[in-house]
Amino acid sequence: MNGRRYTIGDLMKRQESVLFLILFAYCAFVSIVNPTFLALDNIFDIVKSSAGMMVLAMGVLVVLVSGGIDVSFTAMAIFSGYITIRIMIAFGIDSLFLAFLASAFIGLFLGFLNGIIVHKFRLRPLIVTLGTQNIFIGALSVLFGTKFIPVGQMPKSIVRFGTNSLLSIPLSSGGTANLTLFLVPVALVVLVTWFILNRTMLGKSVYALGSSPVAAQRAGLNIASIRYFVYSYMGVLAGIMGIIYAAEVRSLNPISLVGEELTIIAATVLGGAKLTGGRGTVLGTFFGVLIISVLNTTLILIGLSSSWNNFFVGIIILLSVGITAFRNKKESEKNLIFL
Repeated sequence: MNGRRYTIGDLMKRQESVLFLILFAYCAFVSIVNPTFLALDNIFDIVKSSAGMMVLAMGVLVVLVSGGIDVSFTAMAIFSGYITIRIMIAFGIDSLFLAFLASAFIGLFLGFLNGIIVHKFRLRPLIVTLGTQNIFIGALSVLFGTKFIPVGQMPKSIVRFGTNSLLSIPLSSGGTANLTLFLVPVALVVLVTWFILNRTMLGKSVYALGSSPVAAQRAGLNIASIRYFVYSYMGVLAGIMGIIYAAEVRSLNPISLVGEELTIIAATVLGGAKLTGGRGTVLGTFFGVLIISVLNTTLILIGLSSSWNNFFVGIIILLSVGITAFRNKKESEKNLIFL
């Protein structure tokens, strides 16, 4: 506690405060147009639909903060989840814990591979991960095929994970509002990511690398280890997402999920993470994901088709980033001293 009092102006300088106001204003508008938006079952559905995106966005946040970028995480997610479930079916294994463990381990290997290529060959992360995305999907098709796994063949533990609830609340309409079990792994991922970035030397090193790789190297930081960590961490979270996704749809198609990476990167950037590195927060990413998830879920409630999703997401991103850039510019002009 430093005794400092924050004014409204101080709070408005924070990206998280701007995002909260955007989210609050939009939710208020939707609830006026269609009061069913505030129904408990609808809110729980939004939580469930945003779970996988939230997990991946936390990994993207760490990579962006380090000054890198990864567009292969959806391919890693489907690769890890699909192979894990195929192995479980082949050997008659039915354990949710082992499913998460195996998928996370496969994701770890794939992410570490990205980190090695980026660091050892000094290649641009965008080019590397764009290439490995296609390699992962191609290898999956060649080695394991493209066989669709229906719900009847899925391990029962994964199906139960997708259908069981952490909390069930009876509704006056006669049904029940079910809070998904997905909340447990998502909460753990968010807390672990926050702890790493804010309470460890590793997290400070990630920010330092993203702010200035040259200065980080001169300070004696192990650049290789940091890069290996951020891409491996992205891979682990992609592996976790692979099981969450399989549990959500209760089936698995090896060509699904890929193509959603730009939306997740957009949510992270919307949350305040810089594409050039050195800045980004867990809370900002949380609000960024929530805004896009709410937008994707509620457009139909206000009478618009889902085709408008990308249009409004783009507008919100441009407004948010534009406001932040303008605010930073004014702050720089205010503090600039001319000699």
